[in-house]
Amino acid sequence: MKTEELVKAFYTEKQDLLKEYLSENAETEVGQLIKSLNLTKDQSVVIEKIMNSTLTDVFYTILLGLDGCASIGGIQEMYELKDENGNQLNGEIEGYAYEYFYEQKTKE
Repeated sequence: MKTEELVKAFYTEKQDLLKEYLSENAETEVGQLIKSLNLTKDQSVVIEKIMNSTLTDVFYTILLGLDGCASIGGIQEMYELKDENGNQLNGEIEGYAYEYFYEQKTKE
């Protein structure tokens, strides 16, 4: 796995969670709680923006924390990430994370 593939997988997971949470047929606890609010269309738009921003912040912070560019729980250090083939994944996470999570690029 390459660094960009790791970041893209995190981005895809974030998008999948958001979709599940906001689904009419949500099976997660978060989705059920949102559904139980019986939100108006305008309120649904706001909750989608809140959830999207929250998940973006969480995933982005974790990725930057693993790359040593942000702290996780008040501790900031570089972690050595390797795939199962021993390929190192650090060093480029920050740039790819910004592209996927803040520039909203969906690369195939």
